[in-house]
Amino acid sequence: MKKTIYLLTASILASLTSNAADMELYTIDPSHSSVKFSIRHFVAKTTGNFSEFAGTLSINREDLTQSSVEATIQIPSVDTDNQKRDAHLQEDDFFNAAQHPLMTFKSTEWKATDNENEFKVTGDLSFNGITKPVILDVELLGFGDGMRGTQLSGWEATTTLDRTEWGVNGGKPAVGDEVDVTINIEAHRK
Repeated sequence: MKKTIYLLTASILASLTSNAADMELYTIDPSHSSVKFSIRHFVAKTTGNFSEFAGTLSINREDLTQSSVEATIQIPSVDTDNQKRDAHLQEDDFFNAAQHPLMTFKSTEWKATDNENEFKVTGDLSFNGITKPVILDVELLGFGDGMRGTQLSGWEATTTLDRTEWGVNGGKPAVGDEVDVTINIEAHRK
């Protein structure tokens, strides 16, 4: 019996060690990445982006569904090409940046799809003091060599959020509820 328990424990530890060894850690390069959004304003769409963000990806190339991602976005870095609007977006009826200056995302599950390099990534999105699960449609754009021997990975993620679920209710009815988000990531292996 002791031998069976020992073998089972050794097998579990070997599996955990093997999985940890298979993980590659990548850091998002903000100078070659973007976080963009668009939202309806009356009959057209207004676009914007966040210029300050950071994050890491733990990637298992042998089984990408075992990967994970964590990221933060600095709310005050919002840019819609209009300083007055950007300042208004910091106020209580929108992002409430004085109390909640960070937006965070932490994945909880990566699911494969019928397309080899596409995944449904579920995670917790937190901002304005509220955390809700979201699903990102994620495409692996590739792995490759960068400058000075660095290894790179490229990703694109899209989703549509209902801003009211995070208590962002300003601008109604002129401003729509649905926000289309597109994230492009180039990350460097550590």
